[in-house]
Amino acid sequence: MFEALEANIRVVIEEVVELRLSCRSVVETLVGGNEYGQEYTAFGCTAGTYSARLTPGFRGFDFTSYELSKRSRIGSHFHFLFFRFRLLNQIAKQNEHGKFFQKQRELPKWPELLLDKISYLPGHVIDQILSHLPIRDAVRTSVLSRKWRYKWATIPYLVFDNQCLNVSSQDQTLIKNKLVNIIDHVLLLHNGPIHKFKLSYRDLLGSASIDRWILCISRSSVEELILEVWKGQPYKPPSCLFNCQNLTHLELFNCLLEPPLTFKGFKNLRSLDLQHVTIVQRVFENLISSCPLLEKLTLMNFTGVTHLNIDAPNLQFFDIGGNFYDVSFQNTFYLALVSIGLYDNNNYEKTTGQSSSKLIKFFVNLPHIRRLEIQSYFLKYLAIGNVPSRLPNPCVDLSYLSIRIDFDDIDENTAALCLLKSCPNLQELEMLARPEEQTSVERSNNFWEDDHWSSLFVHLRLVTVSGISGVKSEMDFLKFLLSNSPVLERLTLKPEHQEDECALMKELLRFRRASIYAEVIYSDP
Repeated sequence: MFEALEANIRVVIEEVVELRLSCRSVVETLVGGNEYGQEYTAFGCTAGTYSARLTPGFRGFDFTSYELSKRSRIGSHFHFLFFRFRLLNQIAKQNEHGKFFQKQRELPKWPELLLDKISYLPGHVIDQILSHLPIRDAVRTSVLSRKWRYKWATIPYLVFDNQCLNVSSQDQTLIKNKLVNIIDHVLLLHNGPIHKFKLSYRDLLGSASIDRWILCISRSSVEELILEVWKGQPYKPPSCLFNCQNLTHLELFNCLLEPPLTFKGFKNLRSLDLQHVTIVQRVFENLISSCPLLEKLTLMNFTGVTHLNIDAPNLQFFDIGGNFYDVSFQNTFYLALVSIGLYDNNNYEKTTGQSSSKLIKFFVNLPHIRRLEIQSYFLKYLAIGNVPSRLPNPCVDLSYLSIRIDFDDIDENTAALCLLKSCPNLQELEMLARPEEQTSVERSNNFWEDDHWSSLFVHLRLVTVSGISGVKSEMDFLKFLLSNSPVLERLTLKPEHQEDECALMKELLRFRRASIYAEVIYSDP
């Protein structure tokens, strides 16, 4: 380590000589200071003789002999690099003012930009660099130099997560107090707009401190707010949150939403992510409909909403997973990516003798859907009512379809077949069997053996079938798929159990393939 430091210092002396500067002496040139926690002292040098000697404060360092005392107060290579930059900087400045140097002849100027390129980058570029660092490391840059002391105070992206605090104590009270002090201190010294504020510390409970922080950032035209309260009861944000009209992205976890009566929506919001939130039906519908620019909506494990009425004219992405009775779309002409999962098998409306089809109702306002994922028990919901052989309006843009299905349930098979027939341009298909519902009893109704097809999967190239155990209903579906996919390139099988491999492969070898290029890949469970 000391050899590396010695080499760096020698480079300093040689660079000064290369400037062809005639130095009489340099005395008491300040290169640091107690202000940054280091006790750098002055030194003297004579560049013409390639020698320099530090004052006694450095305890015996001699450039001539290149011996470095282990008692040196310079603690790290990092600090010595900045020592080098500051030294050259001071020498250049003193040369320009003629205080210590006498020029033998006119020399090209040595811009400070060549000494420290990072420090002279544009302010917004430095802010962008610091924004990619954990907030703890960004604040630490204040010790680099006087110029860097408050660089961190203008960064527009503030992220407080588990990386911002490094403590070995298990005392949760101590950890909480330290985190609160850090955030208070950063917000107090911050100077400039705050575009993003993220609070996601695993052990932080909802408290009045969060109210104070939200109040502070609501005055800074915040555009992106991520608030994740991982423990305790749902946190109720203060009313000032709903005054942030510049918000474009809002993400809440474990929160209770009760906006004030004067709330008229977020006019600039484009992305809304609500997970483990509590919100009543009326508030939810008003929130969605009063965000006219909303493009992305994520709802996970919510409570209080039973009927999902989505009215969003600019919505393009919709991801939902939870328990609800019904779902419908209005003014969703641009909605293209949908992922929807119903977690409870019995938590949806079942009307005896109902003739209207849930499947038709679901797709009536999704004319341009491109990607659809049907998860958990949602296919059971779609199978309610009279399922047609095809949808009235086919999904001509749908290229990816993922379905979680019980192959022994004839209603689900009927709904799945209707979807497959209604997607003429389907290119990629994923079928996930629900193993908890599989039984060893085979149905007498050989659903997939019947002649359902009047046209082929003319564009289907990739198929993945997961969670199968080799029962007849599953094998019938695979046989049907292989015989009606003339351009199929790859069929990937992921069985539920390892012991099913041999029987599955033997059965598959007997099936006719419409595509001569079809490759069957067996993947271990």
